[in-house]
Amino acid sequence: MKPTLLILAAGMGSRYGGLKQIEPIGPNGETILEYSIFDAIRAGFGKVVFVIRKSFADEFKSRFADKLDGKIAVEYVYQELEKLPEGYSLPEGREKPWGTGHAIMMAKDVIHEPFASINADDFYGRESFQVAAEFLTSEAAANKYSMVGYQLKNTLSEFGGVSRGICEIDEGNNLLKITERHGIARTGSEITFKDESGATLVVDENAPASMNFWGFHPSLFEHLETQFKAFLDEKMDQPKSEFYIPSVVFDLIESGQIQTKVLQADSPWFGVTYPEDKAFVVEQVKGLTDAGAYPEKLW
Repeated sequence: MKPTLLILAAGMGSRYGGLKQIEPIGPNGETILEYSIFDAIRAGFGKVVFVIRKSFADEFKSRFADKLDGKIAVEYVYQELEKLPEGYSLPEGREKPWGTGHAIMMAKDVIHEPFASINADDFYGRESFQVAAEFLTSEAAANKYSMVGYQLKNTLSEFGGVSRGICEIDEGNNLLKITERHGIARTGSEITFKDESGATLVVDENAPASMNFWGFHPSLFEHLETQFKAFLDEKMDQPKSEFYIPSVVFDLIESGQIQTKVLQADSPWFGVTYPEDKAFVVEQVKGLTDAGAYPEKLW
């Protein structure tokens, strides 16, 4: 059974200032997520599922329906604030989305096979999809997940600090822990971040970073439902709290229910966090196209 690609595209990109999922960056107006789908198709994925919001569904679908028709199966699911488990209701004043764990939950009814989950606004590179597909078709199991790891130094923005999940791994490349760091930026010859007290600390530039490229077995959905209910019981009255997928994975690792293999890929990573990042991404995609890594026109 071919694996599925789940693309998290419901966010509006507050720092970027718009619907960056459909920003053109390729030679013929292609978006970042189109390169992800193109790479996924040639890596052997059989279906793509978009997590979007109903408020921009028509605009979103109009951009991709014709391009993908006949190339890969496509499904759409919707992440909305009011989509909560039975017995729970939306608290007054809640405006912030519930987070990546909640977004993935929306795909429960349309994904029944091993699947990868990615952000819509990150360029992950061809090799990342190849190693992910190999894992999902040969190793993924109810107790065995994966994550594509990138060297931290290759995931920064020149225009401001970024947040990254810094990973600890064992000798077998199994994930031990993810620590969320904020305000990560290059400072002279070092890479630094801000701790909870606001102090500036140095972090290893070669540390493996999670860019939310995960490989899952559909058993994840049951874990998500259980943990999301626990999250709501504890934090529903906190309007800015979010249910993050790395926290779910780490809890499962810590409790001994799963192992998560950190897959190594030499692919370039880049993304659009700030408006100024777009010119850099356009330049990088043009370079890859000129080098023959991608056709001048994807579709």
